[in-house]
Amino acid sequence: MNTQQGGFTLIELVMVIVILAILAVTAVPRFVDLSTDAEQAAVAGVAGALGSASAINYGSRKANSANGVAVANCTDVANALQGGLHADYTITAGAIANDATASCTVTHTPSGETSTFVGHGIT
Repeated sequence: MNTQQGGFTLIELVMVIVILAILAVTAVPRFVDLSTDAEQAAVAGVAGALGSASAINYGSRKANSANGVAVANCTDVANALQGGLHADYTITAGAIANDATASCTVTHTPSGETSTFVGHGIT
């Protein structure tokens, strides 16, 4: 009686491991590069939220001075953002004249990524 066992030889298993290692070495740098893009996108999202909050606050305060918060500089814009600004983010302290706009910069402190938004001054 001649029985044949099925399975993989040691050489076949080693070749599969080598191919998987080559794929992993080429794929890992692509995933590492995505983290920088994700950090920049997160900062841009925060800047967009700050710009929107500033515009809504301006309109609300212009309609009724009892609504919203007074904004005299870029850092005041964070007070218009519901829930405030996360501690990992800082905003430049540039002054904004009443009924004027200014370009403000928000920075993600750990990564150093920056983005700009338009702040609307209102007292």
